Amino acid sequence: MSELPAVRSIDARRTGKPRLRPAGRRASGPVWNWRVAARCRSEDADDLFVTGADQRRARDFCLACPVRTECLAHALDQQVEFGVWGGMTERERRSVLRRRPDVTDWATLLGRARTDHYAGRTCGA
Repeated sequence: MSELPAVRSIDARRTGKPRLRPAGRRASGPVWNWRVAARCRSEDADDLFVTGADQRRARDFCLACPVRTECLAHALDQQVEFGVWGGMTERERRSVLRRRPDVTDWATLLGRARTDHYAGRTCGA
């Protein structure tokens, strides 16, 4: 399996030093390569790296993506700073990370929430 490019984290802004982590990997090991099923893979992905009001249009593009949850989990786990990922803007992701500093593995949390949703289970059940 080829190595994926590193992603610059939000911590680079706080400390002044970039903290790079390999994209597509977690401490527990490699993850499924969801990128091959991403809707933006066949479209111009540059349209997802826009600013201002254009982010709303980019966010709407993500709504029909079959791997939106994996994309968002990746962006949150890797603390990706730029672009629309998983249907969330940069500002929205920063807000989620501030509200939930206790979460260390977004992929597991969001995957479990999706499974519970489709199984008809409610939060806390």
